[in-house]
Amino acid sequence: MVYLRTIKLLRENFPNTKEYPFHLPSLRKLEAIELESSVTFFVGENGSGKSTLLESIAYQCGFHTAGGSRNNFYEVHRSEASLGDYIRLSWLPKITNGFFLRAESFYQFASHIDQMGSESYKNYGGRSLHEQSHGESFFALFANRFNGRGIYLLDEPEAALSPKRQIAFLYVMRDLVEEGAQFIIATHSPILLGYPGATILNFDESPVQEVNYRDTEHYQLTRRFLEKPETFLNEK
Repeated sequence: MVYLRTIKLLRENFPNTKEYPFHLPSLRKLEAIELESSVTFFVGENGSGKSTLLESIAYQCGFHTAGGSRNNFYEVHRSEASLGDYIRLSWLPKITNGFFLRAESFYQFASHIDQMGSESYKNYGGRSLHEQSHGESFFALFANRFNGRGIYLLDEPEAALSPKRQIAFLYVMRDLVEEGAQFIIATHSPILLGYPGATILNFDESPVQEVNYRDTEHYQLTRRFLEKPETFLNEK
């Protein structure tokens, strides 16, 4: 299901085009992104703007920009969305259920859940996220907190997942999509990018462009390495 249909940049309101994030090449010529798939991936090098835009979508959704939903309130340094006031979202239909996962501040989110008390653990596998491994805590979130008919914004979810767990997460995504979920995911994982039928948007292009899975640098570089790992480092 696609709820969020369009992400429009209000470029005419940018205060300037020389400072972050307004100077990013991926955003400089971008007018809007049309979403047509239940699963959309943002890909690109570090600093290309994919996480910045994802965080701004979370801001416009009313989700905590350090991670969480509309019902999570806690203080985290630098959790503001620098692009948040310069995009407009178009929905059909509008929904409010969902979650923003930000891998780099997940520890603070887990501490926030602890502060809410043990009653809150029922949404995260029945125990503190801090009492689980990093990968287990991510999966507890996916399996217990996520449900159908919601929008899920994930910033590098593979950070805590082994390759086996990443494949398991693809099954979780499939089940949630069948129940009516929409995903927008910023990732470097060639495994996650292989989700069938997903749209992949390349933030290394200016403006952002759709790219085929097998044409992504993630796929091609990983394939080259796996085909000849013993000689890969000798290549120029």
